[in-house]
Amino acid sequence: MPVPTVSGANFSSVPILDWNNLTTNKPLFIEQLRHALINVGFLYLANPPVAPESIAALIDYIPKLFGLPQEAKDAIRMANSPHFLGYSRLGAELTRGKTDRREQFDFGTKHETRWREGADVPEYYRLWGPSQWPDESLIPGFHVTLERYFEQVQELGYTFISLLAEAFGLPPDALNHFYDTPEKMQHRGKIVKYPVVTDPDADDQGVGPHYDAGFLTFLLQASPHKGLQVQNLTGQWIDAPPIPNTFVVNIGKGNVLPAQQPSTPRATSHRVLSLRAGPGEPSTPRYSVPFFQNISLDARLAESQMEFPEEILKLKEGRGEVVKTESVNFSEFDRKPSGNVNLIGRVKSHPDVAQRHYPKLFAEYFPDGLPSAGSAY
Repeated sequence: MPVPTVSGANFSSVPILDWNNLTTNKPLFIEQLRHALINVGFLYLANPPVAPESIAALIDYIPKLFGLPQEAKDAIRMANSPHFLGYSRLGAELTRGKTDRREQFDFGTKHETRWREGADVPEYYRLWGPSQWPDESLIPGFHVTLERYFEQVQELGYTFISLLAEAFGLPPDALNHFYDTPEKMQHRGKIVKYPVVTDPDADDQGVGPHYDAGFLTFLLQASPHKGLQVQNLTGQWIDAPPIPNTFVVNIGKGNVLPAQQPSTPRATSHRVLSLRAGPGEPSTPRYSVPFFQNISLDARLAESQMEFPEEILKLKEGRGEVVKTESVNFSEFDRKPSGNVNLIGRVKSHPDVAQRHYPKLFAEYFPDGLPSAGSAY
């Protein structure tokens, strides 16, 4: 494993935390977590409490999923779903005006939408709802395998939020009020394929610089290919290569803690570069499975300020200021309900879905009609 290095409050690699230390040396784990949250915004979580056989089974299915006939993938295209769940073809999204070279499937944890036509509920409740699944006869067992994996990562996420609170000197349940009861919550995941770039003149942007919009992201790097990079305090891009038996965990702009004043933990800019074909380079695609933990659709982050202990604030002051990045900043989170912010981002990213299911929002954000690709940024 690479050894994390730190210069002042800056970083040149991503720190590694071992979940096993929670039982053998919890104070060390909390101290390491505090450092990672304040100074880095990313960490590797080694030996996570997700069954290795569940991870292995999912990884085994990923090439089969993308190897389905194109018509089978298109049958569950995202445009079918008002919940923005389903299949997206290669090049369907832009970041900062450039094409993201990735093909992907979006799935959610089990959830029955609370939105009903004509009901007096916010439109953003429609954002969450059931997933679309590929034909079971074409990929038997995939559905149950992914749901089993999601259930375990979801539980990890709920445990992790209490550890975040402890790391900042808050009561373990300090963040619980940002969540609804389980039946009113949904978390989301993607299964992503980044193909090898074979054209020497083509751009290698897998996904451009961005912040995640959720609370926390738990990323399974499902192939041995590098590509993920995170941006440190001085603007340098730092590799976060795959490490066996780890998740990469990062804070999103929808995390309640960066929304506090003063903002103590970091939401960190990151990107993915696709591999270029060449001597000694892998010829197979890069696969990844990010899981995005959400907060309540109705949560307004700025309406609940928390008091951090003085020693925590001093650690934040010692970090210094982050250089300006090219990444999108979800600043609306401090003014609007979480669900509203996420819905607008989804509409911008997937105008074909918006045109079909959210015609008023489509007309507002795309007055000139359907663009060739969507871009939230």
